[in-house]
Amino acid sequence: MKVIGKILEVKDTQQVSDSFKKRSFIVEYAENPQYPEYISFELIQDRCSLLDGFQAGQEVEVSCNLKGRKWVNPEGETKYFNSLQAWRIDEATSSGSSSGMTTSTPQSPDASSTTNEENDLPF
Repeated sequence: MKVIGKILEVKDTQQVSDSFKKRSFIVEYAENPQYPEYISFELIQDRCSLLDGFQAGQEVEVSCNLKGRKWVNPEGETKYFNSLQAWRIDEATSSGSSSGMTTSTPQSPDASSTTNEENDLPF
């Protein structure tokens, strides 16, 4: 999934445990500028440094995965949590005239090879 928008806020890296760290940031996604959405992303482990070259106000393209977790609290109640884990951040290109969100489905390797023999690459 990719989201194009403006960085609104960049938070500091949090050392959650000895072996786990995370960092969050907020992107203003304005598909409809009258009603912007504020999307919270998180980076984990070595990906926390991806934000080092960016600051609030910059237009970016964020590639992320949607993650969901189940947790049972001490009272036995089941809770569910969703997060957007970013794994790549790039400056938004000027060719994308407006903010947008895209999703893609991975394609199996042999699905593309059966459609056109001209595209059969040797590697």
